[in-house]
Amino acid sequence: MFTYQTKIKLHDTDAAGVIFFANQFKMIHDAYESLLETMGFGFADLIRTKDFFLPIVHAESDYKAPLFVGDVLEVQVKVGRVGQTSFTLTYALLNARRETVGTGRTVHVAVSKATHQKILLPADLHVKLEKLHQQDKG
Repeated sequence: MFTYQTKIKLHDTDAAGVIFFANQFKMIHDAYESLLETMGFGFADLIRTKDFFLPIVHAESDYKAPLFVGDVLEVQVKVGRVGQTSFTLTYALLNARRETVGTGRTVHVAVSKATHQKILLPADLHVKLEKLHQQDKG
């Protein structure tokens, strides 16, 4: 499991002072981006030098409890399914009391930059994802 931590900022909230629903996806994506960076697939490198993209083709999120400005948020990322061309990540969002305040799931597909068609996951990425998947299962 990969863990990402952040703090709720004023711009993350709505007029009621609680996290704006769409910003939960932003925080999930920040955790995903941080995970890829630790795996050696940082977005700067992906965008500038690789011949593939990893777009999100499905995203879902559930909200369990409100978050307020200043709250510390931990996002736990687990690798779910690893296929030939795609992979799934699941997310648990925890507050400082270790209560689940949200969950999420994203599905990512490898796509050729040149053709915009689905391709096999690059072998090095597939190996790293599969290793994390096995750790998350065990």
